[in-house]
Amino acid sequence: MTTPRSQPKPDSRKYHDLITDIEKGVIKIPKFQREFVWPIEKTAALLDSIVKGYPIGTFILWKTNQRMADVKDVGNIPLPATPDDRQVEYVLDGQQRMTSLFAAYRGAKIPRAGSKRALLHKSRAGFIS
Repeated sequence: MTTPRSQPKPDSRKYHDLITDIEKGVIKIPKFQREFVWPIEKTAALLDSIVKGYPIGTFILWKTNQRMADVKDVGNIPLPATPDDRQVEYVLDGQQRMTSLFAAYRGAKIPRAGSKRALLHKSRAGFIS
């Protein structure tokens, strides 16, 4: 007999708690997500909505013991590995919003995908030979 899988459940967190979990290596963006593409105007609109108390949509996070390839930095800010004794929460939906929120909070400079800066950043990181 197989055990039933746990059902998704809604959870509400403060923005500060999301940032803290990213800084602790608990929340991760899996490598299969598309690259960051939001222009600065979209990030500004997101922050404006937050300041005004408007809803910004939901984030879908997958909490698991499994480890997979994930994004190692947000712009110029390196992200820590998930502690071995913790489950990881992978961002399945809301990656652009989560990245924008974290980058704004930490003052990260993120080159958008496809820009000359992004290609130079990848080249320096060894992704493009």
